[in-house]
Amino acid sequence: MIKKLFLLTIFTAALSFVNAQEFIASVRVNPPPSGAQSDPKVFQEMQVAIQNFLNNQRFTKDDFSLEERIKINIQINITGESLDGGGIVFNGDLQIQAVRPVFGSNYESILLSHKDGDVKFRYELLQPIEYRENSYADNLSAMLSFYAFYVLGLDYDSFSPQGGDTYFQTAQDIVSVVPQGVAKGWLASDGDRNRYWMAENMLSPKVKELREAWYSYHRRGLDIMADDVEAGKLALKAALDKIFKVNRAYPNSMAVQMFANAKSAEIIEIFKIAEATQKSEVERMMKTMDAARANDYKKIRG
Repeated sequence: MIKKLFLLTIFTAALSFVNAQEFIASVRVNPPPSGAQSDPKVFQEMQVAIQNFLNNQRFTKDDFSLEERIKINIQINITGESLDGGGIVFNGDLQIQAVRPVFGSNYESILLSHKDGDVKFRYELLQPIEYRENSYADNLSAMLSFYAFYVLGLDYDSFSPQGGDTYFQTAQDIVSVVPQGVAKGWLASDGDRNRYWMAENMLSPKVKELREAWYSYHRRGLDIMADDVEAGKLALKAALDKIFKVNRAYPNSMAVQMFANAKSAEIIEIFKIAEATQKSEVERMMKTMDAARANDYKKIRG
């Protein structure tokens, strides 16, 4: 009897653990193309450590079933190594993509598609990667924690209006505790396309309508298209109208650009089959908000 209770306790704890974590992360770390100074095992172990951190760390108080866990793909390209007093410093870039399932279909919509070129961190074999609330551990831990909470903010915003507030605030808190001079990407003065502005934009009143539109785009648009394609398109168009309004009030914002980075291909495919006026208006708005892909948006016309 005692053995049965013991096994039941272990099973319940294991089940709770399975349901707790928020992500299904796939990670790839690429060594420098010209050859690495470090032991190749460092890159292999780093890859495993990052993946384990994202898959096993609990970032929220909510339980996620396996089907609810957010899929993330991360690729870190190491472009250089150097030695300083604290060990080996790696430089490179990080590419991240996160997706969200669409109700009633097998389709997954991209939440985030981003390249961070300000990647610099120290790493040694068996170095722990950890999230520390309101304190700084190291740049790799801070960077991965930042992206975890940012993705959670996007995901929660897509299911409830302003639902990601807590997670965007935590991402901003991470920005604020990183010591100055550790690495680029954490300060407003480091440029207008970095982690500082990612968090700032999502908590700015100027971007509130974009976040409202983000919810409508997913819940009132994509999630109903399995049952009513035209109603879904109308909701998507209304969401784009709101985002276009934000773009006019806050031109060149990172939030609008990141929306376009995630959704451009999806918007093109959806509105290829649409009424002529709808096609024309969506093409015009997207060309204005995302001029770099202006030629791509011509495909909407067919």
